[in-house]
Amino acid sequence: MRGARIKRSSGTGIDLWLLGAVLALSGLGLVVLFSASSIMAEKFFDDKFYFIKKQVVFTLAGLIVLACTIKIPRIFFYKLKYLWLILVFGLLCLTVFSPLGYGAGGARRWLKFGPLTIQALELAKVALVFYLAYFFSHKQELVKTFSVGFLPPTIITASLCALLMLQPDFGGAAYLALILFFMSLIGGTRLVYLVSSAFLAVATGFVLIVQSPYRFRRWFAFLDPFKDAQDSGYQLVQSLYGFGSGGMWGLGLGEGRQKLLFLPEAHNDFILAVLGEELGFVGFSLVFILVGVIIWRVIRISCDQQEMEDRFAAFGLGLILILGALLNIAVVLGTVPPKGVPMPFVSYGGSNLLVSFFCAGFLLNLSKRQKARG
Repeated sequence: MRGARIKRSSGTGIDLWLLGAVLALSGLGLVVLFSASSIMAEKFFDDKFYFIKKQVVFTLAGLIVLACTIKIPRIFFYKLKYLWLILVFGLLCLTVFSPLGYGAGGARRWLKFGPLTIQALELAKVALVFYLAYFFSHKQELVKTFSVGFLPPTIITASLCALLMLQPDFGGAAYLALILFFMSLIGGTRLVYLVSSAFLAVATGFVLIVQSPYRFRRWFAFLDPFKDAQDSGYQLVQSLYGFGSGGMWGLGLGEGRQKLLFLPEAHNDFILAVLGEELGFVGFSLVFILVGVIIWRVIRISCDQQEMEDRFAAFGLGLILILGALLNIAVVLGTVPPKGVPMPFVSYGGSNLLVSFFCAGFLLNLSKRQKARG
């Protein structure tokens, strides 16, 4: 009965709920991105289609990545797990120490190869997940030991975080630490090790924040952004203005005011503020629903896997999408300190979009395999 029910729900075998949510979110993202970016694109590039044309290319490339990842046997990715890690370490080192690395505001977070721009952090997320999936699936008998079950993944993750901190990218390092924490939690690591390391990480982060006046103001501006509305709290204040003026139904697509160069990163990290202003509570609720569907299907696909490495990989790659979405929503609503976290499938940018499509493709690959078995 279960196999018959699965067969009726999807002739192709893949999880249509997840696929539909991903396509709907990316389609909505293209529409809102054009509205959010056209004014800035026309002002700085004399072409209001500048950003949307590039994003359409990124999306088409992402769909190709999605289709290929569904078709390629998952073993191919598992076998190259250490190569992925070596590649990511190399890219992060190039970002920090070579002329190829560039950025803004004193931070070097991108690599530029001619017309191609790469953010190594996005690749590091995937490489770390594949390594952790292999580690926890093959070391279950030793996972509760300190020297074998706790130290190796912690050292690998800490090394990646150290390179990110040299950029500096405090938020990116915290993102990888969260991936390690949650995968260790479901992997069976002793709680005493997790709690101790989490306490140490939080204490270290607090010291780093306190020692940097700029970082201190920015990280604690969310507590009362209107107190410094023209400086450290400016971006969040403008975001809240956008949501506040959107009301229930919004001002109408294309009618938003915050994108008129009031809201920095209107087409990127804070694009949901534009969506909330123009489509209102109803439009923003649609984003919540689509994210909820992704969370539901990630949990379902992970739990359905019979092989432990598949289960950990599904959870970890889904976690990349879920953490990105929830952190972005939390930032634009002012419930957590501001951090440049793009909204998966919605924010402008190639690296995050391609990695998001890859994660979705791998999950669909596993769902297809599970349904074929069922």
